[in-house]
Amino acid sequence: MTYRVNEVMYTIQGEGFWSGRAAVFVRLSGCNLWSGLEKDRATAICTFCDTDFVDGTVYDVQELITEIGKVDNHCGFVVLTGGEPGLQIDGDLIDELHNWGYYIAVETNGTKPLTPGIDWICVSPKTPTIRQVHGDELKLVYPQKIRPEWFESHDFDHFWVSPMDGPNLTANTAAAVDYVHENPRWRLNTQTHKQIGIR
Repeated sequence: MTYRVNEVMYTIQGEGFWSGRAAVFVRLSGCNLWSGLEKDRATAICTFCDTDFVDGTVYDVQELITEIGKVDNHCGFVVLTGGEPGLQIDGDLIDELHNWGYYIAVETNGTKPLTPGIDWICVSPKTPTIRQVHGDELKLVYPQKIRPEWFESHDFDHFWVSPMDGPNLTANTAAAVDYVHENPRWRLNTQTHKQIGIR
């Protein structure tokens, strides 16, 4: 098995439960909800993605572990993200990361069931129906056509609304705040990495 990877970087997690924690981000290329090309954005299932995941380098599992080791500062925490990491993650990668002592978090759109063994699962739905219906946190970009309450029956420990970035960020943040006031099961998530100017 090989993995197509857009980038590997050492940073600080800027969102959700682990916000503020040093982490190695492994951004896997490709997504099943948008090609990543601007010419396709208007007709994509997910039209508001703010991530570049198109280009990538192909690694086998040992090569990818080596790339992670080049940037890691012994943080012990790897975040597999994308694009859609569920298209590529397999047991070999999970096992090898665990062998090297990493705690593995995944950020997924939830359309693909994930391989067992992942330590922390964050699902960020972009469609009304998800197949990864259990995990640690569900983080919904807000507002969008799908509603937070549609996912409350799923098995997650933490539920977040995250204001949609872009030209309407101020209004979207106010709407998310109002939603949390009215629905206290949900918590407000902000992209702190963008607020303080880090990747």
